[in-house]
Amino acid sequence: MSLVNITFIILMVSILACIVMMLQRLFHGPTAFDRMNGLGVIGADTILMLVLFGYVDGRPDMYVDIGISYGMLGFIGSVIIAKYLGGNKL
Repeated sequence: MSLVNITFIILMVSILACIVMMLQRLFHGPTAFDRMNGLGVIGADTILMLVLFGYVDGRPDMYVDIGISYGMLGFIGSVIIAKYLGGNKL
C-alpha cells in the first residue's frame, strides 16, 4: 500500500467517526432543525467517503458518479423535508 492509500484510509476512519457523532445529533437533537442538520452532514460525509473509497479502490470515476447521484437525491430530500417543516404543501 502506498502512503496516499494509507492517508485516504485514515481520512475515511475519521469521517466515519464524524458520522457516528452526527448520528447522536440526528437521534437526540432537541429540535427538528438540529436533526435535519445532522442528516445533511451525514449525507455530505457519505459522499466524501464514497469518493475516497473510489481512490483507494482505483476506480474514482465510478464512485464520483455514485456520489453525485447520492448528492442530488439528498438535496431533493432536504428540500421536501424543509417544505414539510415550513408548513407548505407539496
